[in-house]
Amino acid sequence: MKLYFLIFSLCFSSSVFSQTQDSTDFVNDTIAVPVGPVDSLPSVGKNSYGDLLHDDPAYNPKYPRWIPMVRVLSANVFNWAVARYLYKFDWAKVGVGDWKNNFKKGPVWDVDGFGINFIGHPHTGSIYHNVARSNGYSYWGSFPFALQGSLTWEYLGENERPSYNDLINTPISGMFLGEVFYRISSNLLDDRRRGRKRIFREVVAGLVSPTRALNRLTQGKMSRVTDREVYQKEPLNVTLSAGIHKVNNKVGKDNVFGTGQSNALLNLQLDYGDPFESRSRKPFDLFRFRIELSYGGDVTLLDMVNGYGLLAGKNFKEGRILGGLFQHYDYWRNSIFQVASIGFGGGLISRMPVARHSNLYSGIHLAIVPLAGNNTQFGPVNSEFRQYNFGGGLQAKIEETFNIGNWATIGFTGFYYWIHTYNGLPGNSLVGILKPTATVKLLKDLRLGFEHHIYHNDRFLSGNNNLHITRTEQKLFLQLFLEDKQRPGRYH
Repeated sequence: MKLYFLIFSLCFSSSVFSQTQDSTDFVNDTIAVPVGPVDSLPSVGKNSYGDLLHDDPAYNPKYPRWIPMVRVLSANVFNWAVARYLYKFDWAKVGVGDWKNNFKKGPVWDVDGFGINFIGHPHTGSIYHNVARSNGYSYWGSFPFALQGSLTWEYLGENERPSYNDLINTPISGMFLGEVFYRISSNLLDDRRRGRKRIFREVVAGLVSPTRALNRLTQGKMSRVTDREVYQKEPLNVTLSAGIHKVNNKVGKDNVFGTGQSNALLNLQLDYGDPFESRSRKPFDLFRFRIELSYGGDVTLLDMVNGYGLLAGKNFKEGRILGGLFQHYDYWRNSIFQVASIGFGGGLISRMPVARHSNLYSGIHLAIVPLAGNNTQFGPVNSEFRQYNFGGGLQAKIEETFNIGNWATIGFTGFYYWIHTYNGLPGNSLVGILKPTATVKLLKDLRLGFEHHIYHNDRFLSGNNNLHITRTEQKLFLQLFLEDKQRPGRYH
């Protein structure tokens, strides 16, 4: 039941705010309110595409700290009130005695389901993060507000003891998701527009980041018209794939190619920023984000969410290689296995010419994993409570794509996780995911693709039999590449 409440509350958690809307003057269907004389505005650097390297501070000022603090707190109060008085959940019946107990006994590892811990709480953290970002705070400057939201909810919002995993996952993964949503919405917004085009952009950006939309409404930015671009924008290229997903849901020798049930799939990949542009960089000037949905009898709806964002980096070898520190967020879940992790580590991204119109794109990452989860049983998940371990360790990723002219690609993506159990069945797990992929051009931006997905788990449990399983999937899909016309370039 907590999962259903969380889905409901995410839709409304940002609707209670305390800041009064700025005064504005209406002129027909738009508002023209310059922030100040154009000549007095500070100069903001631009990238090679002619876009701002930062949000223009003259139009996006940093508001006093108490404003995002109150907004984060009000969101939690609203969530609690809905749970307590509308849904009448027992865990929301909180009193002073529960607060004392929470502070006295401290946190534990909770027993909530995999989805609520590794998707629900990070999404809530993204709301806290975007409250701060929408009020002029940087990526790192928004972290205290995400932490505030997590702490106040865990210690004051429930009569259950706070949990270690939520205190880690909510602010850290929330920063990752929140920054992705903030950057995408910035690419959609254009305060120079008027009329229907402006309304369309505001609505779509609001769907991507509702928290930011509500802050823009109360700050007067939603109806403000400027004579210049005021938001940082980077190349945003979209790859959309749709097709058939065949899950071979048996393990071991019975896991035969192409024998599983067929399901529909929809995959979205966002490539933000140009890794081969030589420039100064700050957090999430570059990121890759993937999400995959599956529909069928033996799969979960949200099959995969993963990605990485650059925290700091530098180009070398005439811009053909980017080296840096990255933040990672991975979530895998289907009828057989569950794996999720957050990570921080180094990485290299390169593009090397091979022949005319051909190149080899590579990405290699190694990261420390402070928190991960992986399932302890295999087969359909029938309980909303824990059937997985909490742990941590290391993870590695490799992406290799050989672009053959303009007509085909072959390559693979690999993930490897070394997970030591913190809480759950004691021991270690080695989880590998390998995805060989090939695509062939059909039309200008339309391709036919095939992917073979191999999952392998070596589990070494203390006092129990070791476990070694392999399962496979196949995907046949049409792939549409949507290039940003103002910022051309294929980076994968």
